[in-house]
Amino acid sequence: MARPQGNTAPGGPGARDLTRGPILKTLLLFSMPTLVGNILQSLNGSINAIWVGRLLGDSALAATANANVVMFLVFAAVFGFGMAATVKVGQSFGAGNVDAARRTFGTAVGFCVGLAMIVATAGWIYTPALLRLMSTPADIFGFALAYLRVIFVALPATMISVMISMGLRGAGDAKTSLYFMIVSVVLDCGLNPVFIAGLGPIPALGIAGSALATAISSYVSMLVLVIYAYARNLPLRLRGAELGYLVPRMDELRYIVTKGLPMGAQMLIVSGAGIIMLGLVNREGSIVSAAYGASLQVWTYLQMPAMAISAALSAMAAQAIGAGLIDRLGRITRAGLILNFAVTGLMTALLLAFDRPVLVLFLGSTSPAVDMARHIQLLASWSYILFGMTIMLFGTMRAGGVVIAPLIVLAIAMFPARLGFYSFAYPSLGADALWLAFPVGSLAAVAMAAIAYARPGWREKARVVSQARRQESEAAAECAAESVPA
Repeated sequence: MARPQGNTAPGGPGARDLTRGPILKTLLLFSMPTLVGNILQSLNGSINAIWVGRLLGDSALAATANANVVMFLVFAAVFGFGMAATVKVGQSFGAGNVDAARRTFGTAVGFCVGLAMIVATAGWIYTPALLRLMSTPADIFGFALAYLRVIFVALPATMISVMISMGLRGAGDAKTSLYFMIVSVVLDCGLNPVFIAGLGPIPALGIAGSALATAISSYVSMLVLVIYAYARNLPLRLRGAELGYLVPRMDELRYIVTKGLPMGAQMLIVSGAGIIMLGLVNREGSIVSAAYGASLQVWTYLQMPAMAISAALSAMAAQAIGAGLIDRLGRITRAGLILNFAVTGLMTALLLAFDRPVLVLFLGSTSPAVDMARHIQLLASWSYILFGMTIMLFGTMRAGGVVIAPLIVLAIAMFPARLGFYSFAYPSLGADALWLAFPVGSLAAVAMAAIAYARPGWREKARVVSQARRQESEAAAECAAESVPA
């Protein structure tokens, strides 16, 4: 089957053929919008936290932290389903089968809408019970209840926007969703103080006002994104009979759920290990806890490049598999490893060179936790280079539908390796066993990931997927040709 020429994939403006051109340059340019979007999301959360803390106090700020734990669990599942949709949409675009991509996208969005409505309704009803289950302190319970209920109202718009952006990424379009994320962030940051403290005829809504600002910005951004997609005829817009694709098809839904759940579970494993580590750190006293908290703030930004590059790499690899270019997968993986080493390595080096002024931003210049935080950074920060290498290998493998092996690798690395090292080394190293456990776990993860990547099984699976996608595309082309009158 003839493949489209140039850098534009079939399906209209915004779609991009990621199977052509220099791999390293394409991967860099394609990952940049995702990286910028991740940074914007983190900055948005930080700015909103400042508004809440300054205008309402520490109890309100603590309430948002409790609510964010709940929302992370929800979005872990959404990420998994969205990543599964990204992979299959990318495979279909690589094979030149736009209709198959739209079927997958329609099922993903339809499933996401139904799931979001159920979760939002249940969240509104059972928020009090959920907060009691989390042992939320009485002094922040009211704040957390008001905030979380409104956030659940915003959930459908947020989930739909995430699903659309991940579908577009599979089609080779990473820029469109960034534009509308900027709209959402600007609205959210601007409306937060207005609704929290009140302005003119707008009453002061307190912490519920912060959540309302998030809800309004989410719905406005989502609606404008949908309007834009149809106005610009973006590749995944559904028209006419294609709107029926929003009713989930069982074969498409089976793929999204069976591949998406393990991907979401990977995030939960990493988060669960992080919660355990936080508990272990808290045993060391308040100064160590403060130092670790500041380090976590820095590490949030340190891991962003690898996450963005890995997401872009998966879309590129998925299109290559759909196009039958299995030999290109190795070069895509190498480009991801090189890019991660360069970007994450540079950021780590800069952080270690200028760690004091960075940490002072979070701790203050006179805090005794600054020196402890610098010590933590020295021992643990470089582990994020290894973390990036691991998820690059996983990014290529999941493009071929391999999701269980990465889940097992992360489970072993986070718990037996990382926590096992801590238990073994703590009697002799003390608190340093905590910080050294990060690179030990990362070394174990990258070693196991390399072994899994070197095995031929996932490549054979990718070839089977490639043949299936191309057969689907050829069958669709034959049906279209037969439907044209002689």
